[in-house]
Amino acid sequence: MSTTEVQRAIDAVWRIESPRIIARLARMVRDVGQAEELAQDALVAALQQWPASGIPRNPGAWLMAAAKRRAIDVIRRSRMQDRKHAELGRARQAAEEQAVSPLDDALDDDIGDDLLRLIFTACHPVLSMESRVSLTLRLVAGLTTAEIARAFLSSEPTIAQRIVRVKRTLAEERAPFEVPRGPELADRLNGVLGVIYLIFNEGYTATGGEDWLRPELCDEALRLGRILAGLAPEEPEAHGLVALMEIQASRSRARVGPSGEPILLLDQNRALWDQLLIRRGLAALTRAEGLGGRGPYTLQAALAACHARARTAGETDWRRIVALYGVLATIAPSPVVELNRAVAVSMADGPDAGLTLVDRLRGEPALDGYHLLPSVRGDLLFKLGRRAEARAEFAAAAEMTQNAREQAFLLDRVAACDQ
Repeated sequence: MSTTEVQRAIDAVWRIESPRIIARLARMVRDVGQAEELAQDALVAALQQWPASGIPRNPGAWLMAAAKRRAIDVIRRSRMQDRKHAELGRARQAAEEQAVSPLDDALDDDIGDDLLRLIFTACHPVLSMESRVSLTLRLVAGLTTAEIARAFLSSEPTIAQRIVRVKRTLAEERAPFEVPRGPELADRLNGVLGVIYLIFNEGYTATGGEDWLRPELCDEALRLGRILAGLAPEEPEAHGLVALMEIQASRSRARVGPSGEPILLLDQNRALWDQLLIRRGLAALTRAEGLGGRGPYTLQAALAACHARARTAGETDWRRIVALYGVLATIAPSPVVELNRAVAVSMADGPDAGLTLVDRLRGEPALDGYHLLPSVRGDLLFKLGRRAEARAEFAAAAEMTQNAREQAFLLDRVAACDQ
């Protein structure tokens, strides 16, 4: 295997394994910034050793072991300093001894999931929502700074500086690496739900890169969402989010063609939809609604269920979808919700009706640079036979997107306007 191939393999393993490694190290050293640095040290060791020695049989375990050795060295050095400075107290020493003891893998609460602890730490209320999302996407989702910058329509230096500040703030605040309980759990739950869904969305429709989907992110978000729903069994929005992700994930196999190209919802082969995920999603939706759920995740799950229950695209209940979007726009108003409602209206009442609503959103600051606005407008214009105008919209959308698959799809639509 060439050096280039080894480096690609290391990159792939790192993207999958780094969140768990960082989460475990953060549990040991109680500092997410230091945990990431130690994990990076293990990555450097792999880059130095694997090209010569070959990729280990279990590369994830190799990285974890290398990272934990480094963490133990740090803890031991710190413990020696504590012994020299007894006035600092015994509490920290006891915590460190526990971290390096054979009980390191034991569960220290009912959840027993380091990644979930890491998310709650990254979503600490001392941080702004943008900071929480940035740190979680970096540490838990494994996104690069460049990918996070694209997701925020921001620059790489801005995001890099934000992440540095966030880690410094958590260290200064001595944020506990734990899942909160009681009233504090309820206070922080919405922020964590939001971050998990953002991770899912990055996997469901990647903001950049060569792939339309990043299934590993969807799987991780689903896993964490299910754990969170178990932690808060009476919280309807936790079940609503799980329902939404389950139903959306059920379409994954049908969302890409043989060459990885995107396939839109109405063109998908519904025989490829995962019926087990749909059943699980509908059951979670029933539970959310039974708990009185009418929040944004439960409503979005109800919207997804309208598609899941339709055996064919023609059987979709667009009137109900329009009505649900109307409710969603009331409780969680946003231009993106209005854009989606316009699409639903176009399916229920025709492209003219949808285009009228879309045109009202042009010039909306929040949609500036949002490629789906010209994409949707182009589709409606194409259906109305206004191909020259549609061509311009598709071309504009292709320039805005950072995803190679989506860009190719939009350029194909540009070409279709010339036929």
